[in-house]
Amino acid sequence: MRFFLKLASYIFHPILMPLLGSIFYFFFTPRFSPNSIAQAKILAISILTIFIPIVFFFLLKNLKIIETIHLKKVHERKIPLLFFCIILLTVNNFILKSYDQTELYFFFTCILYSNVFALLLAYFKVKASLHLMGISGVFAFILMLSFLYQTNMIFLISILIFLTGWIAASRLQLKAHTGKELIYGILLGLIPYLSLLWY
Repeated sequence: MRFFLKLASYIFHPILMPLLGSIFYFFFTPRFSPNSIAQAKILAISILTIFIPIVFFFLLKNLKIIETIHLKKVHERKIPLLFFCIILLTVNNFILKSYDQTELYFFFTCILYSNVFALLLAYFKVKASLHLMGISGVFAFILMLSFLYQTNMIFLISILIFLTGWIAASRLQLKAHTGKELIYGILLGLIPYLSLLWY
């Protein structure tokens, strides 16, 4: 059981969430995107949001700025979160077009705001669950797409609710977070999307 719970922390690492949301967007929404364009965008997003940050994390680890990729200590989060904010700005300015992939553009904008808020909290020595922030952001994005397109995505939404619970249980089991830190993570993931829906 412990292995099953621990697995969630690795499979659904926050660094993978932008890619997961992008895949959902291109393959589960009614908006048409040619396969070649969808594949090119997904590849570019993978390189920028996964491979480059992993190299950066290993660099920080070798420099002994961080201990692990999980960023267990609050002070370790500042540089990686700032770097990831720059990555997200790069995706929005060079990979996505607000008039072609509007919803995906706002998805990355919301991820950016979530990361900025998490960075600000880190400066105040407040630790929020980045795992919960990531998965709740994807959940809110799918919910927003379902509402926007009036499309039944209840199956995806149900899976994401299960994954959110699984990840939360995993973080508690591993003693990586307190219940309060999990709530902070969920709120950081949801608030930008609620603001967007209001807008």
